[in-house]
Formats: sequence, structure tokens, C-alpha cells
Amino acid sequence: MKPFTVLTGIVAPLEALNVDTDQIIPKQFLKRIERTGYEDFLFFDWRFREDGSLDPDFEMNAARYKGASILLTKDNFGCGSSREHAPWALDNYGFRCILAPSYADIFFNNCFNNGILPIVLPGGVIEQLFKEVRAKDGYQLTVDLPAQQIVKPNGSRIPFDVNLFKKECLINGWDQIGLTLRHEDKIAAFEKRR
Repeated sequence: MKPFTVLTGIVAPLEALNVDTDQIIPKQFLKRIERTGYEDFLFFDWRFREDGSLDPDFEMNAARYKGASILLTKDNFGCGSSREHAPWALDNYGFRCILAPSYADIFFNNCFNNGILPIVLPGGVIEQLFKEVRAKDGYQLTVDLPAQQIVKPNGSRIPFDVNLFKKECLINGWDQIGLTLRHEDKIAAFEKRR
């Protein structure tokens, strides 16, 4: 898993409540077993028209959000089924961080397990960020995980909380396998004795 320390990136807004995992990555794209190649299917039913062209009415399709690595959204993001494909699709598209007032629990944990930092911020802070993102093309934030703060373009800072164990895992790029492999010598010694 790619480590996450400090990220500076464009913010893309998705002003929708209760975005479920079937909207993040629709079920017809779950037949694959690889963790890559899902970027074209992210928010598929919203991003594309029936003829396969991009829907200009879907805000994230605007050229100003191209290359965004931070997703700004609303309450209960990632609800619905527990599919791990949802964070895979977000990561494949380029999102490394999500800002929202709340998340579905399983999705929240799946993000950490797949190298994405989901940050919980108060609703008022989220609303202000939506205004600022829409007011300036190329609006960027710097997310500093070690310092647990978000730095806005004007230099002001937004502190955030994060579970210390999950923080350590992200900073070091440890997924579940990486955590286990930290004890590879002990595992090998046990197997040899056995």
C-alpha cells in the first residue's frame, strides 16, 4: 500500500447525501477480481450518459476538477453494501483523501485498509469548503496526516482526529498483509520449529 503522509491536491465536490457503494461502483463492474482498472466505473451512473459520453451536468466532470485527489462530500458517504471495490474505484480514479461529516462504518475502515484517508469534519466546515471550492478554479488543500491538519490556500488550518493505529498504518503504507509481514522472521521461525 502506498504510504500517506502529506497530500496537496485539487478538491472535487460531490454534494450528495447517503452516497451508497452501488453509486460509487455499480454492481455490474464487480466481476473483476483485480484491484485496478476501476477508475472508469467510478460514479458511473452519474458521470456518463446512456450513449457513454460524459454528462456535463455532473459537477465532477467539469475540467476544473480534472486530476482531483481530494473528494468533498456529505453525510453517510459509502453506505449500502460492504464492497471493497468502492475504495478501489476511488483510489484508481486518483482520490487519496475524502472529507465528509460522516461515513458508513465498513466503508470507513475499507478506506484505511486501501490507502485512502477518510476525514470526518463538522458539517459547517464542510459547507464552507463547498463554497470555497466552487469559488476558485483549481482549489487545493494540503492534508498533513502526521500533524493531523488540513491547510487551506489562505494558510488557515483545520485540525482533524484520526485513530492513532490507522494513522500509523497509513503513514507507513501497511495494509493487513504488510502488518503481518512485519513479523515475517517470527513466522518463519515458528514454521521451522513446527
